[in-house]
Amino acid sequence: MGLLTGAASLTRFTVEGDLPASPWDFIAEQINRHSFRDIDDTLDEFSVGWVSVANMFDTAFAYSSYAAGDYVVLTLRVDERRVSPAVLKKFCQKEEERIKREQQIPRLARAARVEIRERLHAELLRKSPPIPATYDLCWNLGDSTVLFFSTSKKAIALVEDIFKESFGLALILQIPWLAGQRMLGMDNQDKQRHFDSLQPAVFL
Repeated sequence: MGLLTGAASLTRFTVEGDLPASPWDFIAEQINRHSFRDIDDTLDEFSVGWVSVANMFDTAFAYSSYAAGDYVVLTLRVDERRVSPAVLKKFCQKEEERIKREQQIPRLARAARVEIRERLHAELLRKSPPIPATYDLCWNLGDSTVLFFSTSKKAIALVEDIFKESFGLALILQIPWLAGQRMLGMDNQDKQRHFDSLQPAVFL
């Protein structure tokens, strides 16, 4: 479920840090610098970068398609080559049996089995097409918040890293306590003391 679907699961962040004096020029430059690079015709195992929210193959962002008012709307695309453990195990056992028959030995040494596993893993990886995954993101420049349309721990860790790398800004997860502070507006000490005195309640 993503930004353009009818229903979505999302994670909310606060953006920590300040943008330069010309934020849109900076954002455009950084999006282009960290846009997605295709690995279909390479032997690379992993690629991650920004694409258009409307088209996972659009890395040019014609007419600044990521800009919508005070919002930056992007999709984080992740392509990764993976080998199924079950497939790797099958081919390893098949190769081990072949070698044992050829050499007429009852079993292989551990070093030989490790070499077979590493060699076959590399061969299978080269033959595997990259598996794509996409995660939408909506950045509100006005109130420094980000909505990330995933709750996967792996995806959250990844977007925190790539956002920091792209824009030099940190994403701070908005846990309920921090979200409550933000909604109430902690602009004076009385509000802060009252908020700090709150205790959890159990509703039966």
